[in-house]
Amino acid sequence: MNPDDRKAISLILLYTALLFFLLGIAARLKLDFHSRLEISRAGFVVAAVLAVLGVVVFLFSSRGRQR
Repeated sequence: MNPDDRKAISLILLYTALLFFLLGIAARLKLDFHSRLEISRAGFVVAAVLAVLGVVVFLFSSRGRQR
């Protein structure tokens, strides 16, 4: 896989993580929604996992370019 492709995948993962983070914040702010705690916790966990994956893929893509 091309390092530019890996960089693009990491960028997509980071933006998806941002989307899930915003979903978690929106669920926490919604007062009359019953399952807001579970949705916000799930949103934050998915955001953290995707952000870590995005950073790892980005680091591997930049390391492959240095060789």
